[in-house]
Amino acid sequence: MAQRQMMSDTYAPPQDPVQILHADHELLVVAKPAGLLSVPGKGAHLADCLLSRVQDVFPTALLVHRLDRDTSGVMVFALTPHAQRHLGLQFEKRQVKKTYVARVAGRLSPKTGEVDLPLIVDWPNRPKQMVCHETGKPAQTAWRVLKSSDTESRVRLMPKTGRSHQLRVHMQAIGHPILGDPFYAEGAARDHERLMLHSEELRLRHPDGGAGMTFRQKAPF
Repeated sequence: MAQRQMMSDTYAPPQDPVQILHADHELLVVAKPAGLLSVPGKGAHLADCLLSRVQDVFPTALLVHRLDRDTSGVMVFALTPHAQRHLGLQFEKRQVKKTYVARVAGRLSPKTGEVDLPLIVDWPNRPKQMVCHETGKPAQTAWRVLKSSDTESRVRLMPKTGRSHQLRVHMQAIGHPILGDPFYAEGAARDHERLMLHSEELRLRHPDGGAGMTFRQKAPF
């Protein structure tokens, strides 16, 4: 609890204007900056968030999914209740294809693989999550190494499920925490200017007609 309160007290989100990647009559796609909450936290000091900033410009915008505060990248909002239902079902049925880019500690080997470890909230240390084979919910993450050195690897991560902190816990669990992670990295791996995790691509079906659409934003690191 003390760690969570400390992070809340130092919440100072970036003030850059919302970067719009796509907008039409049903959906809005934006680039979320690292350090900004997706939705309001508890307390007035955590009211500033991507949802409220988006609604200042698009008053009908509705939440569909979230990204961690410290994660940047592509995020989609619905602009109608129909779109929210349609997109929500796609996420629920795991039809949305999500691709992330991350920098992780150490040389990840082999070049491709999959983490299949069940996750559950670590209640005494929430919002942290942890691996638990007895009561955890199924979680799978595929990875592909883009380049690596003896000290770090740049990887593409493809989550097959959408558990809280899934990518962060899975990478830590196999010994390669994401660089800059304030919860799951330690020592030099933690000492970076931001969490090195970025939502690079979302592939989904448009709520009006079902056409496949792909939205991308290159990682800033």
